[in-house]
Amino acid sequence: MDLATARMMAHYNQWSNKVMFDAVAALPAEEPAKPRPSLFKNMAHTLNHIYVINRIWQAHLEGRDHGYDARNTKDHPPLPELWRLQQEIDAWYVTWAGRQTADSLDETVSYTLIGGNHGTMTRGEILLHVVMHTNYHRGYVAQMIYDVPGCRPPAMDLPVYMREGRSAV
Repeated sequence: MDLATARMMAHYNQWSNKVMFDAVAALPAEEPAKPRPSLFKNMAHTLNHIYVINRIWQAHLEGRDHGYDARNTKDHPPLPELWRLQQEIDAWYVTWAGRQTADSLDETVSYTLIGGNHGTMTRGEILLHVVMHTNYHRGYVAQMIYDVPGCRPPAMDLPVYMREGRSAV
């Protein structure tokens, strides 16, 4: 991954998280934590999973233990607190991407997944995974928003960011 793409992806992820959190916060107050037939129980818990995974990969990039024993926590903080935490980790990734060099993005990082499997990826590949994973699970939340009568999820595709969001970051 080249430097410009790494930086753009970190900014895109930050922007699209804001778009999604804004959309979820605008729903009726009971909707984010309302039980739904989903892997992560509800919108807020799905967003919490995104946050937890972002933190796990941050620790891998920093070469330290992440302290998690599962890919999500039992409960999730209230949506405003989760949004504050997500903003912190998004800002970390933007700053991190801004400090990288072509050589550092190509450095290999060894890691151990929650289930005990070991692997290696370059720093650039880890960033790409974080962005793709986040997009994947925001898709779960988007589907849950469709389940709210009269609601539609926001558009967060990369072309939308390139047209509208890039200047907003």
